[in-house]
Amino acid sequence: MRRPGEGMMFRRPNYYYSNRNQLKQVKVLCSRFKITVVLVVILIIYFFFFSTKEITYISPAQSEVNVHKLWDTADSGGWRPSSTPRSNWPPPSNESNGFLRVRCNGGLNQQRTAICNAVLAARIMNATLVLPELDTNSYWHDDSGFQGLYDVDHFIKSLRYDVRIVESIPEIRKNGKTRKMKAFQLRPPRDALISWYTTTALEKMKEHGAIYLTPFSHRLAEEIDNPEYQRLRCRVNYHALRFKPHIMQLSHSIVAKLRSQGHFLSIHLRFEKDMLSFAGCFDIFSPQEQKVLRKYRKENFADKDLVYSERRAIGKCPLTPEEVGLVLRAMGFDNSTRIYLAAGELFGGERFMMPFRAMFPLLENHSTVDSSTELSDNTQGLLGSAVDYMVCLLSDIFMPTYDGPSNFANNLLGHRLYYGFRTNIRPDRKGLAPIFIKREQGNAAGFEEAVRRVMMKTNFGGPHKRVSPESFYTNSWPECFCQTSGSNPADRCPPDNIMEVLEDRLVSEMTNVTSNSE
Repeated sequence: MRRPGEGMMFRRPNYYYSNRNQLKQVKVLCSRFKITVVLVVILIIYFFFFSTKEITYISPAQSEVNVHKLWDTADSGGWRPSSTPRSNWPPPSNESNGFLRVRCNGGLNQQRTAICNAVLAARIMNATLVLPELDTNSYWHDDSGFQGLYDVDHFIKSLRYDVRIVESIPEIRKNGKTRKMKAFQLRPPRDALISWYTTTALEKMKEHGAIYLTPFSHRLAEEIDNPEYQRLRCRVNYHALRFKPHIMQLSHSIVAKLRSQGHFLSIHLRFEKDMLSFAGCFDIFSPQEQKVLRKYRKENFADKDLVYSERRAIGKCPLTPEEVGLVLRAMGFDNSTRIYLAAGELFGGERFMMPFRAMFPLLENHSTVDSSTELSDNTQGLLGSAVDYMVCLLSDIFMPTYDGPSNFANNLLGHRLYYGFRTNIRPDRKGLAPIFIKREQGNAAGFEEAVRRVMMKTNFGGPHKRVSPESFYTNSWPECFCQTSGSNPADRCPPDNIMEVLEDRLVSEMTNVTSNSE
């Protein structure tokens, strides 16, 4: 008798074959993965090898620069500047929460951004802004102050729909004596959030009647998720802050003399002791000059171990005057180009300017354009910086040579964008560094085409997305721009009668206050 299962073929369970098939598939996938990895490694080696050749061998068709087109404004893409409110924007309340005083430290343009932030802070807290104080003595050693630089009446009138502004903190009478109201002093955190102003600062303001924020450089966050607040900053920066008439007349006079002979290009040549010390770029200077730079860095900046070759390779060093000239020449500008230099005292002296001057002999600054007594008497300290600012703003092309931590260059780039997409040439120092280094090593083949190829990837002044670390004051697009026929309702220009609407609201607010007081 057969036992159960005897004489029958042994059959494996179904799951065995299923697992076996899956194992085969895994092996096939592994083989394919290995082949893919090998191919990727080969491609990486291939591209790395040829990318090292790219600096020398470049197709001319890919690196053409139309210099004649650069003299015109950049393509607007259908956008135009507009910082007027586009949503409900009530006038400042007649019932203020108190007075806001600020002390704006730093140079002209650092102070300018601080003034914009002060106006916005006053709006946020429903405060009355006391005309901002400019810390002129410690930085510029002059006493121009706000009243000496800006048109005060225009400033107050321009912002009447936004904040209440007074020229000085009011006097109070107490115990039979009259004295100025004392403001409670606070030190705001750097890049403070709006919530700090609506809590800590506002509480102290309500408690004391006035607060004094000092120092006030970079004391309000730049990126704010409220387009109307950002547009207020633009109204302050590009409309309310107007230099005094004699500064405007002086600037326009210089521009007229420069333009009488055709187009002109302005350059902010940031090859100065403070910036070179900050960047840690010492090795191109003499031992004595290096000693001066190291001493200045030790006294003014944090102690860091900076290696020149490493800093240079990643584009952290300001361009030398010669490098600036080489970039311009590679782009097609010739020795007939008229150039206005906005710069302080160049470190290292004339020997660094000689190569640049040999390429572009038609160099001017605010002292050489007009040597009259009026000009020489009004171009010192903040006044000189203000004149340089206006000439660079009105120039056909503007070129900053170190727009990293430079408030002058960054503010001008933003102002020229808002002023009608005026052309800017912004050297990509990181992209240019290996090209310059190769040239210094004796390999100059294809140099100019390599420079053009890098420069063609940069933005020449048209609307573009703001990407960190780019500042709002460098690029206020899209908040402070609009389109007449935009598909996105948020981008459409406000109605033409918007100013009349704001005026009616302000009059209505004042009428209500008068009626309630009777």
